[in-house]
This record gives sequence, structure tokens and C-alpha cells, in this order.
Amino acid sequence: MLRDKTRHFAIYTSAILTAVAAGLTLFPISIVRATAAQDSAATTATFRTKCALCHGQDGSGSDVGKSMNVPDLRSETVQKLPDTELAQVISNGKGGMPSFKNSLSADQIHVLVTHIRTLAAKK
Repeated sequence: MLRDKTRHFAIYTSAILTAVAAGLTLFPISIVRATAAQDSAATTATFRTKCALCHGQDGSGSDVGKSMNVPDLRSETVQKLPDTELAQVISNGKGGMPSFKNSLSADQIHVLVTHIRTLAAKK
């Protein structure tokens, strides 16, 4: 009888430990995915509010932007620029483009550069 109780206790304990280990392993993954989704939504919202008026939702240029000769962000010319140069243009502005260094953080500018890189695939 004691042997059966010990065996059941061992099985029960093993099952609980396995469930806890699995939960601790999978929980950080779900946090990372949720954070990535939030970051993506935040980046899209920032692009929409700060960039899309001239560059269009897809980066090809809106009617307003095309009238001001803004570049197509999906173009090879823009895509081959180094990240640092794209970040500098966003920060300091260029031509008719305003500076965003006072309204966007360095992290926001960095994720916008990353977002611009994804636009080429949508061309």
C-alpha cells in the first residue's frame, strides 16, 4: 500500500513539474510574440501618423508626396541607403521633409527604418 502511494506521488509530482517546466518555457515565447505584435502595431501607427501623408501607406508616395517629388521608399535607391543615413534623414529632415528628432525617440526612428526595409517586399 505504501509503495503504491509513493509511486502515485512520484507520478503526480513528475506531471506537475513537467507542466510547470513547459509553462515556464512557453510563457516567455508568448510574451515575445505579444511584444512584437505591439511593436509592429506601434510602428505602423507611427508610420501612418508621421510618414504616410507624403509617402503613402505602402511607401510608394501619396498624391501630396508625389507632387513634392518624395522618393518611393520601396525603390532600390532608397533601399540601398545605409540604415544610419535613413535614420539621419528621418531625424534631421531633407529637402521638404521636416525633422522628426524632436517628436520621435531614437528607438522610434530605428523601428521606422526597419519598417521602411519591409516596404520593398510589398512592391
